[in-house]
Amino acid sequence: MNNTQIRLFVKIAESGSFTKAGVELNMTQPAVSRAISSLEAELDVKLLLRDRRNGLMLTDIGKRILVIFREILMGFDKVNQEIFAERGLEKGNIRIGAFPVASAYFLPKIISSIAERYPNITISLQEGSIAEVREWLESKEIDVGLLLAPCEAFETIPLYREKLYAVIRDDHPLRMRSVIGVKELAGEPMLICKAGYEPPIVDLFRRSSSHLNVKYVVNNYATALNMVQEGLAVGVMSELSLLSLPPNVVTRELQPDAYRDIHIAVSSITDTSIAVKMFIETALDLFTKPKKSDDEEC
Repeated sequence: MNNTQIRLFVKIAESGSFTKAGVELNMTQPAVSRAISSLEAELDVKLLLRDRRNGLMLTDIGKRILVIFREILMGFDKVNQEIFAERGLEKGNIRIGAFPVASAYFLPKIISSIAERYPNITISLQEGSIAEVREWLESKEIDVGLLLAPCEAFETIPLYREKLYAVIRDDHPLRMRSVIGVKELAGEPMLICKAGYEPPIVDLFRRSSSHLNVKYVVNNYATALNMVQEGLAVGVMSELSLLSLPPNVVTRELQPDAYRDIHIAVSSITDTSIAVKMFIETALDLFTKPKKSDDEEC
């Protein structure tokens, strides 16, 4: 078992294709087949199955080994980064996962800053729901993710706290209020985004001893805003998702105040690579406000 076989297996698993993996690693189709056959023979297990209907599939043991192989490759990359750092050259790869709102707001600035300071570091980005980002971190498909708290399964660093607002159409009876009490929303048809976005809203209604009347469940905030615009429901959404409102949609502050916390998450801060540590430092420099001193607060 060698580095090439490990990388090849991971590429095949991620692309679902012998051909695509071979092209990416500059290997011919026969060479790819021989390498995988040799790997399976050495391990004495079947890692991949060909299915006419579903295409290429991982066996159960193949799925478990994929996670381990990704960890091994991360180890190889960490060694290379240490060597380049010793030579005064920052080099490496950072695989980032983020949910769309966080991706759009944070990552362009972070990536631009890293590219300017460390041009030899490459960055790959995957966008998905909160649940998907969690899965990618667990399976080692990404090195670092942006997640909403709580995320006990990982080590995290707070990045940004954003406020939650009531979102209504501009002809709604509550439009005249500058602040809307959560209890006033108890009888309203509400919409929420699922897949990991809903816990702060559920917690807000729980803390207010108010009934959350979920009428619609959607997968993204663009859809939610359009449904509010049509007068179908009321939403509770975060400030970053409200940077561009459609016509006839307004926001109001909530009572009590509600927030959601965006964290940088990794499997282990201690064991993370130099490149990922650079990502974390850059993100914190750009988006974490310095704390006021005691004199300033007084």
